[in-house]
Amino acid sequence: MMSVRAAAAIEPVGDVTAVLGEGPYWVPEDDCLLWVDIESANLHRTYFPSAETVTDNLSAVSAAFPVVGGGILTVGGAALTLLFPAERGSQWSRRIIAEVPARDDLRFNDAGVDPAGRVWAGSMHTLESEPLGELYRLDPGGTLTTVVKGVTTSNGLAWSPDGSLMYYADSPLRRLDVFDYDPATGEAFARRPFVDLSGAEGVPDGLTVDLDGCVWVAMWGGSALRRFTPSGEQDAVLPVPVSQPTSCAFGGPALADLFITTANIGLTQTERANQPLAGRLLHVRPGPLGLPSALAKAALPA
Repeated sequence: MMSVRAAAAIEPVGDVTAVLGEGPYWVPEDDCLLWVDIESANLHRTYFPSAETVTDNLSAVSAAFPVVGGGILTVGGAALTLLFPAERGSQWSRRIIAEVPARDDLRFNDAGVDPAGRVWAGSMHTLESEPLGELYRLDPGGTLTTVVKGVTTSNGLAWSPDGSLMYYADSPLRRLDVFDYDPATGEAFARRPFVDLSGAEGVPDGLTVDLDGCVWVAMWGGSALRRFTPSGEQDAVLPVPVSQPTSCAFGGPALADLFITTANIGLTQTERANQPLAGRLLHVRPGPLGLPSALAKAALPA
């Protein structure tokens, strides 16, 4: 198991500042990182090595993934929407793939794609106080099947290297949960606590899994990423220069780069002055490598 370089330099990427940056996702064939600003409804595509960012303003977006066969699937508001084509400089055409009844007090939040390309999306209570959200799986016919009810703020979602486990965070619970998972059917079952974070600073937000099967979670309000071994033991704490890291994803050559989205929403003027990188996309080479995301494009069911 590769050790984390706790003193590794964390640097900003490009010059975009998000209000509520989220959802980093590496697209290897384009040397591009997809990420979003939920508050501004912006879809960002940051290309490397130039760090040039192309931004598209949408009606709502909280997560985005490349799609098998082309296009980008966005999750936001009350819908999963296919944007096509996805080439740089192109005009988008839009097609709703699936949706739930729109409500002022609910919206989609984080989402994920399992190793077989199956899409999962979670909703959240906009005031983050009532367990009214759900975790859905996108099934054939554009059906959103409810797998978990009673969710307050659906957040991080990722799978173990062999696809047999699914990790999940409903942030106000202040813990990470794990499900047994069948990649062939998309069935998630036997939910149980994986890590208790009630004693840690901040709450769990977005997460990812590395090549060693360790889980990395961004701690909103905790100024750090935490890494946990497959047995649930804390392996490392990686401090970040902002109080509100939101999510993380591996990318770059050999998947050695870790990209971290952040937010400045809710910060006071003094806090923003003390955190000049709040809202920026950050980059670090932490030591461990990521899992190939090229095998986890969204495969939209017929």
